[in-house]
Amino acid sequence: MMNKICVVGLGYIGLPTSVMFANNGIQVHGVDVNATAVEKIQNKQLHIEENGLEERLIAAIDSGNLTASTTPEKADVFIIAVPSPINSDKTADMKYVEAATRTIVPYLEKGNLVILESTVPPRTVEDVMLPILKESGLDIGTDLLVSHSPERVIPGRVFEELVNNSRIVGGINEESSEKTAELYRAFVKGEIFLTDATTAEMVKVIENTYRDVNIAFANELARVSETIGVNVWDAIKLANHHPRVNIHLPGPGVGGHCIAVDPWFLVELDKGNANIIHLARKTNDSMPHYVANKVKAICDEYQILNPKVAVLGLSFKANIDDMRESPSLEVIRQLNELNLELTAFDPHIHEQKIPQQALKLEEALKHADIVLVLTEHEELKILDPKLTANLVRSKIVFDAKNCLPREAWVKAGFDVRVLGDSKHS
Repeated sequence: MMNKICVVGLGYIGLPTSVMFANNGIQVHGVDVNATAVEKIQNKQLHIEENGLEERLIAAIDSGNLTASTTPEKADVFIIAVPSPINSDKTADMKYVEAATRTIVPYLEKGNLVILESTVPPRTVEDVMLPILKESGLDIGTDLLVSHSPERVIPGRVFEELVNNSRIVGGINEESSEKTAELYRAFVKGEIFLTDATTAEMVKVIENTYRDVNIAFANELARVSETIGVNVWDAIKLANHHPRVNIHLPGPGVGGHCIAVDPWFLVELDKGNANIIHLARKTNDSMPHYVANKVKAICDEYQILNPKVAVLGLSFKANIDDMRESPSLEVIRQLNELNLELTAFDPHIHEQKIPQQALKLEEALKHADIVLVLTEHEELKILDPKLTANLVRSKIVFDAKNCLPREAWVKAGFDVRVLGDSKHS
């Protein structure tokens, strides 16, 4: 029986997953080391931003099916959904997965199922988790079932994708896989594919690495286009009309807890063979530097003394508040190294996260010489160019996401520069 689940990690994946199970009639106890986050959840308040989460959280707690604390409880199933970042040297940092696994060991009983949801390097279940779980004294594979079922959702659409996306389940044996699939069928309508744990780990890393390589290709195309009089956005759009071509879009870099991180897992595991993967990572990691230098070049072109940059967008993708691995932060660091004054604003980040952040758009735009758009938030797409013109000192825009309506901004007197577009410069 799987009547109670203990979820370790109540962040961008763990909390929505907990809420989904709770609202489908299963008792869930959520655990997080962040006492402030736990207290907010207990009070039916959000510590992260996700569409539809607030009402689902309230319903889950009001039903009595969801509780939260900083310590685990005995349960039938334990789900680990903690961060798996990289170190400064780009190696995998498994301390959170290790700590979470150790945390549940005292609570494990015969017949339990342990599921790792965190995206991790292949062989993490086998080489990191199982040695720790063996400390429970339970026989792995019979007394204690273990599997990996990685999340495959994007921020902003988590609930839709939790339900409708297909799911990969990789157990250490067939019984572990089948038991895990049975659990997720409580709310998953997409197809569930069964495999082994290491293959499941590899599948998730492959998915994100594919996207990273594709984006690196787009970023290279953008840089080439800037030297030959081409608008790369138009070129990519036309190329994608080919039935077997699907090129992603360029930008100021790649962020988030997956695409900017997971390819490094493969580079670390086999650097000698991960040549394309490694080059793609270096290409995408170089884009903030490239963007910052473009901003400096524009300021020099206009011979602006002591220019001020208004950076719009701090989160790594549109319409969310997640700043993990955001390229905007690296762009800001590079601008600082170029000694450019700046202010930053993000409509989805309501607390000051960096020293240069303004909490009101008008504060960021006031007396700016160049408006730098790094995230395609809906609020920024509809930004009034006439209002902006009354606030800035110089009417220059550098749109690194190609999300502003160019004609409207040009009509308001702005020189609009777009990453990867030398046709209109």
